[in-house]
This record gives sequence, C-alpha cells and structure tokens, in this order.
Amino acid sequence: MLRTRPILRRVALTGAALLATTAAIPQAAAAAGDTGPSGGGLSAVIRYTENGIPHILARDYAHLGFGTGWAQAADQVCVLADGFVTVAGERSRWFGPEAAPDGSLSSATRNLTSDLYFKGVRESGTVEKLLATPAPAGPSKDLRELMRGWAAGYNAWLAQNKITDPACKGAGWVRPVTATDVAARGFAVSVLGGQGRGIDGITAAQPPASGGAGAGARTTAPQETAPQETDPAAAAEAAREFFDTTRYDMGSNAVAFAGSTTANGSGLLLGNPHYPWQGGRRFWQSQQTIPGKLNVSGGSLLGTTVVNIGFNEKVAWSHTVATGTPVSLHQLTLDPADPTAYLVDGVPERMTGRTVTVPVAGGDPVTRTQWWTRYGPVVSNLGPGLPLPWTTGTAYALNDPNAANLRGSDTALAMGKARSVGGIQDALRRTQGLPWVNTVAADSAGGTLFTQSQVLPRITDELAARCSTPLGRATYPASGLAVLDGSRGDCALGSDPDAVQPGVFGPAKAPTLRDAPYAENSNDSAWLANADRPLTGYERIWGNVATPRSLRTRGAIEDVAGMAAKGGLTVADLQKQQFANRAPAGDLAAADAAKACAALPGGRATASDGTAVDVSAACAVLAGWDRTADSGSRGALLFDRFWRRLTATTPAKDLWLVPFSAADPVRTPRTLNQAAPGIGRALADAVTELKAAGSALDAPLGEHQFVVRGGEKLPVGGGTEALGVWNKIEAPWNAAAGGYPEVLHGSSHVQAVGWNSGHCPVARTLLTYSQSANPNSPYYADQTRMFSQERWVTSRFCERDILTSPKLKVVWPRERG
Repeated sequence: MLRTRPILRRVALTGAALLATTAAIPQAAAAAGDTGPSGGGLSAVIRYTENGIPHILARDYAHLGFGTGWAQAADQVCVLADGFVTVAGERSRWFGPEAAPDGSLSSATRNLTSDLYFKGVRESGTVEKLLATPAPAGPSKDLRELMRGWAAGYNAWLAQNKITDPACKGAGWVRPVTATDVAARGFAVSVLGGQGRGIDGITAAQPPASGGAGAGARTTAPQETAPQETDPAAAAEAAREFFDTTRYDMGSNAVAFAGSTTANGSGLLLGNPHYPWQGGRRFWQSQQTIPGKLNVSGGSLLGTTVVNIGFNEKVAWSHTVATGTPVSLHQLTLDPADPTAYLVDGVPERMTGRTVTVPVAGGDPVTRTQWWTRYGPVVSNLGPGLPLPWTTGTAYALNDPNAANLRGSDTALAMGKARSVGGIQDALRRTQGLPWVNTVAADSAGGTLFTQSQVLPRITDELAARCSTPLGRATYPASGLAVLDGSRGDCALGSDPDAVQPGVFGPAKAPTLRDAPYAENSNDSAWLANADRPLTGYERIWGNVATPRSLRTRGAIEDVAGMAAKGGLTVADLQKQQFANRAPAGDLAAADAAKACAALPGGRATASDGTAVDVSAACAVLAGWDRTADSGSRGALLFDRFWRRLTATTPAKDLWLVPFSAADPVRTPRTLNQAAPGIGRALADAVTELKAAGSALDAPLGEHQFVVRGGEKLPVGGGTEALGVWNKIEAPWNAAAGGYPEVLHGSSHVQAVGWNSGHCPVARTLLTYSQSANPNSPYYADQTRMFSQERWVTSRFCERDILTSPKLKVVWPRERG
C-alpha cells in the first residue's frame, strides 16, 4: 500500500486542519505537486471514503487523468485490460476467434469480427486523425491531457502492484496502454449505437462475383450467388425492432423537478441508468477536483477519463438512451463493370479496400477486406432480420456521424463545470459530443432541463421524402432509418450552421424542454418529457410522436406527475421513488387476470406443450399480489412469468379493451381483455415454470430473484421492462438455479441529488453492482448488499465531509522513473 505523506496525514487527521479544510487541502495538493517526483512525473492525491469511493485531487488535467487511471485500475484492472484487447483487435489471438466478446464495446457476435473491425480502425489511423483534429470538432487540449494522464496512471498501477483478481492474474494480455488506446476506447463508445452495432455486417460484406476490373483486386472470396433483394415490409419491421430502445441492454430513467415542486425552491434530480452489471460498460464512482477549475462527483463508464453522469455544487444531470436513429444508409448504384465502384451523378467512384489480417490463437492469421465509400463502410446487414445484399447492381453503405466524434468526454467535462441547467445546455451546444443519449438536469436555482442533444445524421423529413429508395420509404416511417439514393449528389445530408461537424443536425434542432415542473424520460421519444407540455415538430429521425408509450414510461409519468402535483419534494422523496417498485402492468392487469383465471373451467388450462395444468391456486395469488416488485412481494414472480408469456404471444389489439389514444397516452391502452386468446396458456406455462424452479406460487420475489456474492445470497427487488418497473432489473430465467439467479442489466449508478441553503449538494448514491469486479476486493459486493437492503450511500462532496469520513484513507500515487 502507498504510504500516506505526513503533510496529508496532518491535513486529514488533525483538528486544526479540519477547521480550515477548504484552504488546507488545495494547499496540500499544491505542496505535494511542488515536492513531487523529479523529472516531471505525474501524481495525484486520492482520498478514499466509505465504499472505496475515491476523491481525486490534482493540480491540472494530466495529473487528474493520472489519478483517475490509477484508481480505475485498482478497482477494475481485468475489465479494463479486456477492453483494451478489444480495441487493439487482438481478441482472437488471446481468446480464440469463435468466442463471443462481452458486448460492452460493440455488438459483434464473434471475436474474429470484432478484431477485423477494430484492427481496421487502428490500421487506418482513424483515431489518430480525430485526435489531431482541432477543437471543437476534435478533442480539447484538456481532454488530450486527461487521456495522456489516464494512460500513465493505469500503467503506473500495473508497474507498482500485483494483480489479485483471478480474472486476469498472470495473464499475458494485461499490458501497458497509450493515450491512443484510451482514445480508441472512447471511439468504440461513440460508435456503439452505429458502426458498433453493424460490425458483423461490415466485416461480412463482400462483392459478388464479376468479370470486371475490380474483381481481380479482391483478397477474399466473393459471394457466389446473388442474394435475394430485401423485402421492404419485412425490413420495416426488422428496423423497428433493431432500433427499439426497450430491447437494448442499456436504458434508463431520469427525472428533474423544478423549484416550484420542492420543499425549498431548489431543483431535484433522480437518475436511474440501466446498464450491464458485468463487463466494460459498468459505471465507476469518483470525485474529480482541480482546485479552482473543476469539482464534480458521479459515475464514469470504465475506461473514460471524466465523470459521465453526476453533480457539482450547483447542477446535477443524468442521461437516458435516446430514440434518435444514429445512422443512415445510402443505397449505392454500382458500376456494371465493377462491383467495387459506385456511381454518383453518373460518375464512378472506387471503393477503398481495407485489408486486415488478424492473428488467431492456434491457427493461421485470417485476412479479410472491408470496403469503404464516401458515405461509410459497405454493410451486408443490420442484424439477421435486416439483410442488405451486395449484388452486381446494388450495395449499401452505413453512414455513422459518430465515427467522426471523439468529443463525448469533452461534453462530460464541460457539463461538470456547468453552474446551471443553462450551463448544461451551453456545454452541449459548444461540444455536441453525445452520440446516443438524452440529458435530464436540475440546478440549485430550481431550473430543469430535458434535451435530446445527440449527434444524428442530418436527415430531414423533406430529404427522406425526396431521396428515399423504396426500402427507405418503408424503414424511415417505421424506425427513423433512412435509406437514401447514394447515386444522387443532391441527396447529400448538408449542414446546419450551428453544427460542430458537417452532416449532422445543429443543437438548435434538438427536442428540448426548459423549466417544466418535471422533465422525465424512460427511453421513449421526447414527446412526453412532460405530459402537460408535449414536444412535437421534430424530424422523424429524432423519434416518434403520438404513439403508444412503454409501460415504464407510462408508470414513470404517473409517478412523477403525482409527485410534482403533491409538491414539497425532498431528496427523501426521490429515494422512495427509486425503491417504490410499483409494477404498472400489475395495476393495469392483475385483477382482471385473476378474474380470467377464476373463470377457467375446472380451474385448468392447457400449456404450450398440450398438457392440462391445474392453475386454480394461481387465481388467489394474483388477486392478493400487492402490485409491486419488492423482494418480499408474494405473487410478483407468478405475474412476471405469466405476463411475459402473454405479451410475447398476444398483440396489443387483442390484449386491451380500451385501445391507445394519443389524446390520453398515459392511461391507454387499458382494461385487460379477459377473453384474450392465450391467457389460459400463459397461466399454465407460468405455473409449470415455477414448479420446475421449485418455487411456490406465492413465494417472495427475492427468494427467486437474487445474486450470489462471496457465497452470500442477496435478494434483489425490481422488475423487468415488461412490468414497467422504474427500478428495472433484467435477469435470465434459469429454473434449475431457482429462478433469476443473476442480474444481467438494470439499475446501476443511481443518484438522488438536491441542494439546501449550504454550498454542499445533498446527494445519495448507489452503485448497485459495487465499485470493484475483483472478488478479493472489500468493494466487490458492499453496495450490492446495500442495494438488496434498499440502503443508500451518503455522498461526501465537500472537503469537511471527505476529511471526517471514518473510513478515510489518503494515498499519493506517482510515476516512478
């Protein structure tokens, strides 16, 4: 362990220093820097408080990055190292080509396709070119210094510590990194919703057989038969599903309350992002401080150098995954003599072939060629349901403007310095770096903000109407995915004067709501950020309007609108909302489901396999359920399994007696059709499932929805997307293991933030899966246990609070020559 320097020990532990902490700590940090290692080595002061949360103090951005890289490595070295193998394109070398990546940095289904893409990115110099682009289109000097420092801090931790995490202890793939590696990881996060989702299709796209001049230049086998053209109707449904945010392994809720609804006139923010519980898309908590320049606390995605969601003395913000479609397609008309050339206004342009060779464990290297156009890479599909065949006449190119966006961390850095929701808006406008999220914010003056300020291709409805191909005329209304005629120069995307980069919407076009009594989002479009002030008039690519909302959105709006109307809100009310665990689906349907159950002849129903099942006991359980997904709720598990099966097989038109109405979007559709086909079958299947899992029909949810940490079984409350629970928990069903024995994704870095008359924010936080992935760490399961018990961490933001922590530990990591 690093020794605590005497000057810092005195500051931290003596009563005299506690009386003057505001001045003493910056002076101590400056003194530490002044007497630091020779040769200009980087260092930082890290004060650890309860739950292993580091408060990183540094004199400039390079030193702050150093402390952040060091502290992240201490908690998450194996997860971080695995991600660096990904962006280096070396997964096949270390883990084999057919194994699946963890999915945190792309949607590639195999290590080989992941490597082909990321190695191509590295060999093409894409990241280096973005790093060299002057701000604001490229990263700022401060961000480049943060990345440089982060790499140095990560490397210093590796050099000075032994790895105890069994996930990578002694592994050859754990290696030092460069600032470019850190930037490459940021690039992967930026394209996560675009090229990152199309990697399999990008790496699989190959030209058809041809006798033309271009055929002889290929280094990979051509398609031997011409595939069938894509059916527009089927493609529309496939695109809708592909871009449906409720199907992602990321989501979120967030709500901001205005001062008019709170007890003291200051704003309130509750952020509840739903992210994976394992792998490289975990959040990690810290406070970052450069005296006089930056003081921000919150959650960072692993491998990033900044606080992505959090708060400071004056403002708090969170993000939710947005409905904007971050890509577009261009349908290419190919040169009849060469399938690797395409026509623009009748003039042929050659594609650029990127030939990539990937080393493979236990086998010969694999070489493939990817094909790139002025619009982006040629892609053969967007998921298995949306084939985009490369024929002798047509190919499709994927346009992802976030492939030119390395500004996301600059946006986060600027937000961390903001002093109001207006400052948050200005940070978004100046940097325009968010690739796939909305922003919800509140400030100490009582202001609120919702804005969908994300980087989207500049697809106007007019452009889509004028330039869509037949395929695009089907996909654009259904999903916001434009398919434009790439053979026409007049179908170029153009630019907005306030846009940071060409071909994207300017910030002024983003759907935005300021200073509403509440502003809320649960991954539906911007339309109902406030049900009394609906947002309309935006282009289809941003999202839809006047369409059914998810049950999670409907339940959230009911809850927060009721809270706002009640008024007098405090941080404690936000905490209650997080763990209310109300299941809107239960409120809508449980009573009618119980009646339908009681009406079954003889109390029996036929299961999917044709077996007659006695479901009579289920009727009373459904009727008596408290309509929550608390860990102690009896009947929640039965309704959950029943409801999933019913909604998976029964269209909405058959499920509800009162259909959706755009005039009443929060309360419709409603009233379960007790005669709906499938109710009996879903009940029979659910009863059979629970019996196979060894569960009583009225067993408490937590007995069968849990995680095991260090041999301890921790009950987990919360519910699935299908139930509409705010505290979202998604877990795979495993009857042999007793139900839901592990959480895949759901509530992650939760924060409830407000302000009082003092200068310290009032904040309660919870990192549901805890700070470290290392089972040998004391911070591997501590907050998971708190989440199970519905307890919170009291945030220590101000110096006095940090220094009075009973768990205070001060370390001073530094580079060594």
